[in-house]
Amino acid sequence: MDAGLVLRFPLLFSLPPAGRWLTIQFDLGLAPATIDAYGRALVDYLRFSQQHTFVVETATREHIAAYVHHLANQPAVRPTPDRTAGLANATMQQRLVAVRLFYDFLVEEGLRTQDNPVRRGIYTPHKGFGGSRERGLIPHYQKLPWIPSDEEWSALLTVLKQEPIRNRLMFALSYDAALRREEICTLQTGDVDPTRRLITLRAEATKGRRSRVVPYSPATGQLYMAYLHQRQRLSRQRGPLFLSESRRNRSQPISIWTWAKAIRTIARRAGLPRFTSHTLRHLCLTDLARAGWDIHEIALFAGHRHTDTTLIYIHLSGRDLADRLAKSMNSVHAWRIALLEGLASVN
Repeated sequence: MDAGLVLRFPLLFSLPPAGRWLTIQFDLGLAPATIDAYGRALVDYLRFSQQHTFVVETATREHIAAYVHHLANQPAVRPTPDRTAGLANATMQQRLVAVRLFYDFLVEEGLRTQDNPVRRGIYTPHKGFGGSRERGLIPHYQKLPWIPSDEEWSALLTVLKQEPIRNRLMFALSYDAALRREEICTLQTGDVDPTRRLITLRAEATKGRRSRVVPYSPATGQLYMAYLHQRQRLSRQRGPLFLSESRRNRSQPISIWTWAKAIRTIARRAGLPRFTSHTLRHLCLTDLARAGWDIHEIALFAGHRHTDTTLIYIHLSGRDLADRLAKSMNSVHAWRIALLEGLASVN
């Protein structure tokens, strides 16, 4: 049993099957962010079960339905114009995936005699054109990610100029290389090649467990060299690139939570509450699509396993639609001009 997991999720480990399940996921080598998401989701469900006094191991579909209602109607942590209550659809899906996998474990271990109470979507290949998928427990919405406008980007950079050099470098690298927060926080000093301005992302530090090499800009290179001088005052040893400067964790590797908190502070000061650490990745990939990069090139740069994910950024950029509209308008324009030319032959 990992002591770190017990300290982070004491409530979860108070229920032995839950602690065993999360420990197995940890031992299987799942990404730290995935382990954390599973742990937080299951803790939330256990708290709900305590508040409504039902036994987790024998929960019914009625209990799960009540939990879904709870997720959909609790006050929104970050309200938006189109959602003032409830968790985001993606967050609800994430919570229910963890609960469903936990009940799979209980059934497989013989700790639960009933079926899994969390419904799955059912694929029926004989229905419709090319088959269809019946909805699962809740509908799944595929929304395009939010990205800042040019004016909002300028506001962010104005605020960023007042940040420490470490935060400025992490911000710039995250955009340049479309890095996830786990990838930026786990960078090692040996992962950066300043002579060629390249970053090597190790497989074990990526979501898809696939290594890749990505470039960064000359401006970010200047920030990197300036940060190295500051880092030497914290530690001269090789290892984690970004170190904490706080008194409590001085010289310790920066955590994803510290970085997320720093981004929230920057976003709040810029008046952009929807901006997160992942927005930098969304913006970079969208800009690459706007610049005309091929979908497979963007997928390789981003570390996507499937181009279906990459298509989101093609849609967000509007590149294909804009090109098609321009071509259509050109053809219509040429057709109208041809008709106008016919007027010259009329006496």
